[in-house]
Amino acid sequence: MTALTTTLSNVLTKTMIGTAALFAAFLASTIPTATAEAQTARPQCADRGSVLAQLAQKYHEAPVNMGLTNAGAVLEILTSDGGTWTVVVTTPSGVSCMIAAGQHWEPVERKKVGYVPSGSEIIH
Repeated sequence: MTALTTTLSNVLTKTMIGTAALFAAFLASTIPTATAEAQTARPQCADRGSVLAQLAQKYHEAPVNMGLTNAGAVLEILTSDGGTWTVVVTTPSGVSCMIAAGQHWEPVERKKVGYVPSGSEIIH
């Protein structure tokens, strides 16, 4: 790697970490207002199987989306047909925590946005 590539990589890494921290702070600030139950609750953590079983039993929620964070954690969104939703993060060590929950989840159609490799056209 060149010095410029290393510098750019470090800047991007710091930017992504800062963005992730800001997003985590935003999510943490929404926890108390997400549901009446969550007003006095802190993130609840346990093994992934227990967390998913609890959400399935109590709220009829199941995973609908997931992704890998830059820190190596798995972020999942669980929803129910009734519109409830929960965000669960599972750390690389295997601990899963419910970090946000709410109501009125509505799926949206995913649209492809971006440039054609030539860079001259936008995909709609």
